[in-house]
Amino acid sequence: MDDPRWYQNGLRFECTQCGNCCTGAPGYVWVNNQEIEQLAALVGEADVEAFEQMYVRKIGIRKSLREFPSGDCVFFDSQTRRCGVYEARPRQCRTWPFWDSNLRDEAAWEHTCRICPGSGQGKLYSIEVIEAQRQVIRV
Repeated sequence: MDDPRWYQNGLRFECTQCGNCCTGAPGYVWVNNQEIEQLAALVGEADVEAFEQMYVRKIGIRKSLREFPSGDCVFFDSQTRRCGVYEARPRQCRTWPFWDSNLRDEAAWEHTCRICPGSGQGKLYSIEVIEAQRQVIRV
């Protein structure tokens, strides 16, 4: 890259499946039509519209997964602390923690490491991989 990033030497991440990124304060898990279809198929709902009515909410022109009143994702199982749709999880979930908001600067990454025990740990990801993940969705 012509514009060296503060993380040019890479960043470490290994998912601990703690569920912290699936729970907490209310927010949005943006989904597109393809992801909705994949999620519906995974949960065994052939009627995509019925799936959307149950699990998806409209936010302006965009769509987000619904949440429980606690802010937890509708597909987060609080008993097992696992994602119920992990195999078909949306791109927003797949690209965590390599989001613009977490990569803005070193302070943002340090905050991410405090709330996500897998951030800053485990496998070293190259800047090329990080940038590719960051480009998938802007969060």
